[in-house]
Amino acid sequence: MIRKLIPTLLVATTMLFASAASAAQKPNVIIVVTDDQGYGDLSCHGNPVLETPNIDKLHGESVRLTDYHVAPTCSPTRAALITGHWTNRTGVWHTIMGRSMLRANEVTIGQIFKDGGYATAMIGKWHLGDNYPYRPEDRGFTWVYRHGGGGVGQTPDYWDNAYFDGSYWFNGKPVPARGFCTDVFFGQAMKFMEQQRKAKKPFLVYLCSNAPHGPMHSPPQNSAPYKSLGVNVANFFGMIANIDENVGKLRNYLKGSGLDENTILIFTTDNGSSSGSKVFNDGMRGAKGSEYEGGHRVPLFIKWPKGDLGGGRDVKTITSYVDVVPTLIDLCEVPAPKGVKFDGVSLKPLLYGTAKNWPDRILVTDSQRVRDPIKWRKSAVMTSQWRYNNGKELYDIKADPGQRYNVADKNPKVVSRLRGFYEDWWTELEPSFKLTTEIYLGHPKANPVRMTCHDWISDGTTPWNQQHIRSLVTNKSATGFWAVKVITSGEYEVELRRWPKTLDKPIAAAIPAGAEVPGTQAYRARPGKAFPAVKAHLKIGGAEQTVAVPEGATNVKLKVNLKPGNDELWGKFSDAKGNECGAYYAYVTKL
Repeated sequence: MIRKLIPTLLVATTMLFASAASAAQKPNVIIVVTDDQGYGDLSCHGNPVLETPNIDKLHGESVRLTDYHVAPTCSPTRAALITGHWTNRTGVWHTIMGRSMLRANEVTIGQIFKDGGYATAMIGKWHLGDNYPYRPEDRGFTWVYRHGGGGVGQTPDYWDNAYFDGSYWFNGKPVPARGFCTDVFFGQAMKFMEQQRKAKKPFLVYLCSNAPHGPMHSPPQNSAPYKSLGVNVANFFGMIANIDENVGKLRNYLKGSGLDENTILIFTTDNGSSSGSKVFNDGMRGAKGSEYEGGHRVPLFIKWPKGDLGGGRDVKTITSYVDVVPTLIDLCEVPAPKGVKFDGVSLKPLLYGTAKNWPDRILVTDSQRVRDPIKWRKSAVMTSQWRYNNGKELYDIKADPGQRYNVADKNPKVVSRLRGFYEDWWTELEPSFKLTTEIYLGHPKANPVRMTCHDWISDGTTPWNQQHIRSLVTNKSATGFWAVKVITSGEYEVELRRWPKTLDKPIAAAIPAGAEVPGTQAYRARPGKAFPAVKAHLKIGGAEQTVAVPEGATNVKLKVNLKPGNDELWGKFSDAKGNECGAYYAYVTKL
């Protein structure tokens, strides 16, 4: 009997080692994405003030995409970057108002690589949903260490977080950390990599700093060289200098651990500069949020020694964020997701200089930042030579990189071609705009649910950071609703709060200012105003409830019976004069 088992065991063991050897040969992938750092915010691109020696060195050793385009703002770029789909197709065309949640039907790079045998980590800024099923841990990332919302100190983030000594969610649970946020995030990434190195498992790390996004806080030693530029730019450049230090530490770790040779390292950013463009913008027009070149042309460097990608070579052909996923699938030879058609293409032939008869591609980017997409709004239709902006202006980007001269009248055939492409593009995507994203209630993987006003759908003011909550806006346009999807029928408890549970202060209470940190005023460093709430209001499931707010109450709990389906949840407080204050936080539990 034992002899009969031996061949089977040998085969199984051989297959196991073959599988392990195959996995070991797979390249690791690290994608570093910084926030609000423009093309000109690097000394290797000619910035005369800022010094970025470590990123400059990476630039000199990489293949560089010099005509690479993203969206003009953060969440849209991230949605396209990790799915390979036009951002408007994914449901993410804004950074707030429920329009920053990546639709549940989208397949992310995390899921693709997890299914391909990789360990996957998402670290830092996610900004594609803080509730099920939109969180990174729901999208294929098995090691998640992140802040909430779109930045440290924003509404969904841990209360009173600033850029130093914050608390971050590690696989769904908040844990305190010491140090500046970027240092913490890069440290976590290297901790994850070291675990996978010891386990001999290939990994994908999606490492996204919230820096240098505002508010402008930097370690003082990093901002000191730029003090003469004023507190905003000094700390903006200081954050980039700190990122540069961390890129240096990351590369030293990769070399020291033996991982460098077979690791694909990508450095890129999410949109144009928010604060550095007036110092240097490489001659481009526009900055963050703009449909012009400075809003969406950003750096992308890729280095892979074992794969012979490097040497300081430029790819000048126009490329886009939708190309990243299909390119990495191709380079790493992981299975593509079934039934998914990418809007991008693999850039492997361009990276290796083997492309023949590469098409004159047309790419589109836009900046919507509205409740529902508007045709032609802040749009750019692009080829390697042309930029067609807002359905009206045409620029020859080769002859006029600053986009100063509109030559639409002189090139009717070009206009017709680009306009026709956009019309077809819009017609294809438009039906998907109705596929809204809802926060799931009563799902076994997320009960209770914590919702914040960052995701209110509103025609008025959306309080997206904690300073807004402290400052208090009391008018009827300062409330909104959460789009929710009830999964299971039954009784639910809705807990309405002005202040989050972690603070647990009375609804009506004022709160003191929190501690400052280096740089500009922190979100937490202003007092929270009192609001003398006397009533709490809830609307959901076709019913409205109004109850008294007991004196000193930190919350009001209301029960409601709900049926499966999409709904709107409205929560607010009112005072004796009829002034309204939104319930900035709602906790919903299926009983």
